[in-house]
Amino acid sequence: MQRLNNESSTSTTIQELCEEYRAHNMITKEEYEQNRVKRGLRNADGTGVTAGLTHVCNVHGYLIADGDKIPDEGKLTYRGISVSDIVAGCEKEDRFGFEEVVWLLIFGKLPNRRQFDRICGLLYDNRELPEYFPEDLIIKTPSKDVMNKLARSVLGLYSYDDDPDDLSLENNMRQSISLIARLPAIMSYAYQVKRRHFDKESMFFHPFEQGHCTAEAILNALRPDRKFTKEEARLLDLCMVLHAEHGGGNNSTFTTRVLTSAGTDIYSAIGAAIGSLKGFKHGGANHRVRMMMDDVMEHVKDWKDEDEVGRYLEKILKGEAADHSGLIYGLGHAIYTLSDPRAVILKSKAKGLAEEKGFGDKLALYELVERLSPEAFQRVTGNSKVISANVDFYSGLIYEMLGIPEELFTPMFAVSRIAGWCAHRIEELTTGGRIMRPAYRALPQNQRYVPLSQR
Repeated sequence: MQRLNNESSTSTTIQELCEEYRAHNMITKEEYEQNRVKRGLRNADGTGVTAGLTHVCNVHGYLIADGDKIPDEGKLTYRGISVSDIVAGCEKEDRFGFEEVVWLLIFGKLPNRRQFDRICGLLYDNRELPEYFPEDLIIKTPSKDVMNKLARSVLGLYSYDDDPDDLSLENNMRQSISLIARLPAIMSYAYQVKRRHFDKESMFFHPFEQGHCTAEAILNALRPDRKFTKEEARLLDLCMVLHAEHGGGNNSTFTTRVLTSAGTDIYSAIGAAIGSLKGFKHGGANHRVRMMMDDVMEHVKDWKDEDEVGRYLEKILKGEAADHSGLIYGLGHAIYTLSDPRAVILKSKAKGLAEEKGFGDKLALYELVERLSPEAFQRVTGNSKVISANVDFYSGLIYEMLGIPEELFTPMFAVSRIAGWCAHRIEELTTGGRIMRPAYRALPQNQRYVPLSQR
């Protein structure tokens, strides 16, 4: 009884503290506009404020004509090469692409055969975690959230590095290769421990196999019988290629560059990037898409009825359904307008597997939601803004078809995007040279100090 009373008292106290905060600390949208402050480092038209230069990646989604933003088909290039061409090239040569993309993003050129074999070998050689690391940092401290465990484990690797703070190119190259190789292993361990501790299911740890690419190594680790088809591994590899990089301005990559500019170690920078990616406004969006679509499937009786689906989307936008946020997750993007090239590729590749795995009706519903959402958005808001599906809309469905657990949707994003994070960290170390320090305009109301006895 005493504990219940204490909990109730604490809850009341916290509520009072929050009310006290709200009474004196609000900043309105109008104040931002009056002071010409660009919230979220965004211009008035939603485009990002230019904060740096990079050779690593370019994201194109619109044109500017006479100062106006003109919608355009999306294009994504890694080191000047279209990601669509990379995907097509790997398909034509019947091979996996993630390892090639790792080399391309870091070094700036496509690897030749010797270099390609070298990066594949380096990633395999560095995949094993340090001795006692899984037991001490993962198994003994299980986490319900795998992203949280990824971040904590990356920070923990600092203690297993003989020279963690050396900022030389040589040392950061070594660390980058090691982290790219090890993050999938950390994810697999963290998931198995989560299953055992919180879900009360058996956990299993499979050894890595020589010759497996990263996508194959992940499926080998996650499947109890270690069996998967080449087509499944290819589709997972495709997801990793498309998630590997997305410019310097996305929140997690910018986080990497901000921390790097301060002169901190790579483990701190990548750990912070993982924390950023966890957010539902960033990498966590694919998990929110899954939750939203589960809600749609539960409440819409006829998945082919456009009127019924459209009405339910309106309820979501009004905050009356799903998570009551008023958001249709997976639709719209900060840069892309007419299309997200990653979503276009994923949708095209999903169709064959959907029929094979019995997901045809579900994929058709996703496509219907994608098509009807802009119309519903305009009816509810009166805004005719161009909206298209982004990569998060279809990636979760593909992971589901591949048997990837929902808890790993966002972690899979992380084990792919770490390639881009490391490329940007190295670029910031070698070309930045100045700590990032944007300005904030203060809005204090002058007050006279009053002695405590007179308040």
